[in-house]
Amino acid sequence: MKYTQLCLLLLCLFFAHTAVAQIVEQPDPLRPSLPDSAKTSKKDSSKTTAGQLKIDSAKKAQPVTPVFRYRFTADGTLTSGNVNRALLQLASAVDYQLSNYFKLSSNPSFVYGQQSGILAEREWFGDLRTTYQYEKRLYYLAFGSYERSNLRQINHRWTIAAGAGYKVLNRKRAYISITDVLMQEYTDFLELDDINIVRNSARLYGEYTFDKDRFTVTHTAFYQPALGQYNVRWNASVSLQIKLTSATSLKSTLANAYESLVVPGRRNNDLRFTVGLVYEKK
Repeated sequence: MKYTQLCLLLLCLFFAHTAVAQIVEQPDPLRPSLPDSAKTSKKDSSKTTAGQLKIDSAKKAQPVTPVFRYRFTADGTLTSGNVNRALLQLASAVDYQLSNYFKLSSNPSFVYGQQSGILAEREWFGDLRTTYQYEKRLYYLAFGSYERSNLRQINHRWTIAAGAGYKVLNRKRAYISITDVLMQEYTDFLELDDINIVRNSARLYGEYTFDKDRFTVTHTAFYQPALGQYNVRWNASVSLQIKLTSATSLKSTLANAYESLVVPGRRNNDLRFTVGLVYEKK
């Protein structure tokens, strides 16, 4: 019965309403592992004596067992009549904790859409990111990404970047981090001259949970100006996620993306609102 209900829900979400143009931006990352202090319950901490704390603090940190986490999101819409439109969006997040110091992450996504039988969206995004000292308040990261966009008429876009991040707030039910990286970008437009520039990329990310983790609110904002010339990209999103089962959630997202340099006939700004189903496992 549960599987039948889940399938019906997925079908309903596939026909959910999606407004305005579709965009591809870096999906919300999976939140870093919680510190041990947040994982320890009050009941367990009350049993720990001061002497035990001293002994434990004197011991070396034990190597962590590799942890693999993933999240998968699917949503879309299908309409027929005066306007024939089909849209499918797939996004995922993968997080592999190698040791106490290193973690690998990836956030691939794909969007496909047709408007009156004509291809409108076919957006690819993939990246690979490594984080060093991710459990510390100040951590370091490096990543590379690849993107193709029919919506923006981008044949290829490659980026490599490195920088640092800082956890402004790291509690069990509230997390805020700021990252800043230098990024080398090469973009091959279909109708414009190729560009090869260096950007500064700043990101603000936050995640908050309520009602015993049943509700989760996340927000992400990027600001990416080019160095030495006027070429600005920024995007921001806010999401509300409602847990249905231990592994599935209903998620709605409002997102906006802006690029100052676009091919002729394309708008600089894209806005979207989506509703979809999330599957997340650790």
